[in-house]
Amino acid sequence: MAEMEGVVSVFRSKKLQLQTTASWDFMGLKEGNKTKRNPAVESDTIIGVLDIGIWPESESFSDKGFGPPPKKWKGVCSGGNNFTCNNKLIGARDYTGEGTRDLDGHGSHTASTAAGNAVAGASFFGIGNGTARGGVPAARIAAYKVCNSTDCTDDAVLSAFDDAIADGVDFISISLGGEALKYEEDTTAIGAFHAMAKGIPTVNPAGNSGPNPTTVSSVAPWILTVAASTTNREFLTKVVIQNGKTLAGRSVNAFDLQEKNYPLVFSLPEVKGNDIFVSRYSYGSDVAVATIINDYTHFATINPRPLSALSPDDYNFLLSYVKSTKSPQGTVLKTEAVFNQKAPKVASFSSRGPNPIAVDLLKPDITAPGVEILAAFSPLGSPSEDRQRDQRHVKYSVITGTSMACPHVTGVAAYIKTFHPDWSPAVIQSAIMTTTWSMNASDTGFTSTEFAYGAGHVDPIAALNPGLVYELDKADHITFLCGLNYTSKILRLITGEAVTCTGNTLPRNLNYPSMSAKLSGTNSSFTVTFNRTVTNVGIPNSTYKSMIVLNQGSKLNVEVTPNVLSMMSVKEKQAFTVTVSGSNIDPKLPSSASLIWSDGIHKVRSPIVVYTYIPDSI
Repeated sequence: MAEMEGVVSVFRSKKLQLQTTASWDFMGLKEGNKTKRNPAVESDTIIGVLDIGIWPESESFSDKGFGPPPKKWKGVCSGGNNFTCNNKLIGARDYTGEGTRDLDGHGSHTASTAAGNAVAGASFFGIGNGTARGGVPAARIAAYKVCNSTDCTDDAVLSAFDDAIADGVDFISISLGGEALKYEEDTTAIGAFHAMAKGIPTVNPAGNSGPNPTTVSSVAPWILTVAASTTNREFLTKVVIQNGKTLAGRSVNAFDLQEKNYPLVFSLPEVKGNDIFVSRYSYGSDVAVATIINDYTHFATINPRPLSALSPDDYNFLLSYVKSTKSPQGTVLKTEAVFNQKAPKVASFSSRGPNPIAVDLLKPDITAPGVEILAAFSPLGSPSEDRQRDQRHVKYSVITGTSMACPHVTGVAAYIKTFHPDWSPAVIQSAIMTTTWSMNASDTGFTSTEFAYGAGHVDPIAALNPGLVYELDKADHITFLCGLNYTSKILRLITGEAVTCTGNTLPRNLNYPSMSAKLSGTNSSFTVTFNRTVTNVGIPNSTYKSMIVLNQGSKLNVEVTPNVLSMMSVKEKQAFTVTVSGSNIDPKLPSSASLIWSDGIHKVRSPIVVYTYIPDSI
């Protein structure tokens, strides 16, 4: 088959994984007329969602108030039996043989997070009650079902990319992943390359394999890779013991025990139907009225029975109380939403860099809300992972994962494009990456740095007006691949066309909004240069001055040449070089700094990261 005319490449189809709203308010994209919008252009925007399907009857996808689909739309509604599209959900395709209807909930959740209607009174049995909405509620959605309940295959993903591009979507949001692969073997990277060449940005999650290093799965520079972080709302489920002590645990618990006390039992064989099981491990009891566990995840999950996950200190306190008290009793309360002062913080599960495929390209690019996100769901899916024990059916549910962070950034990218319809995927990505909220390392370890959050936390409003941008096109990405010593044969597997490399440009000189380099030595002195070019998208007659901010513990020497850029006109380009030098840097931690270009109005910030060592795990 590989030798047949018209066949670009043949490889074994691999299984991919699904990467699993106050979040928009948290980011500053307020509801209704509190946020500047361009409704006519937003309504002409089409977001293609490659996922596990969609629930077309959800209020989040109602077409009330929508006119006909944009004239550019060339797609179809092939959702299967009893599946109807409308003027909001304008297209559906199925690659699984079971129809485009979402039987799981994941696809409806991601689609509504990106572009769902504003739905008042959405909640999970009253928990998180409020208005659920997407980043661009007036946009249209096209659903491409590439996963069934067991897997997502490469051939489905490639076909969906081809169809979405031909159908006329403006953005592709694909909350799927696995492990990092060489670009020529990564179907998401291949599909996204072709989308990029047609002016269509692709947004993809970093993965849920953190916090170990080199676990980031989305590693191509033409994809916007998103890590997951917390918002200022979290769900707590309190445990009240008979002595009056209250312990704050985590879960999304809609069951109401009426504050009634039950015996606390820590030995599973002794648990009866009117007991609360105290378990060090993350499993409950089919017999107990509720379970209290030791929290290993640091986020709230939905469970088929009442449950609270306590911090290790609180769990040990409770266990000591149970063992030392005659007839100990307590209860588990219903979950309440509380203010989280420590947000945003990158989630422990969010996959980390460094980039295992291109070591001089920083990934992930950005972080966005991905913890305890309330959005649309499929009534046929189970709100907890235990389908057999949890028979509840809901229209909205709470899910955590980089899958949830991904459509937030898709929504932001679409929001930006409504004001800047001529901006390319790379310009939109640059605007998002250079206007972030700066993030501080949450801990002291290797993977608590830029390898966790990239350029920082997305800021939708600031990204509308970045001042300067780093432009890239298809030819630049091919030059990047040539710098990785890809042969013409391998390049054709990615680009779909004959390509011949000329010259030898270092991958770190790709005109990317971040700068990263892996050093060859550990104790020797080093000098690394990065060549970049910025384009003025701000105002004419502006002067940008460079500033270097060293991050805590960094001993780098960073010079920018020239250190002042005078932009006489809009769309003017100017080149500069960043030279980073140092010696005897800590081999167990990356050394980093930020380059900030400022004209007094804009602050265009890029992370600079150099490192020598990658620990196997933490």
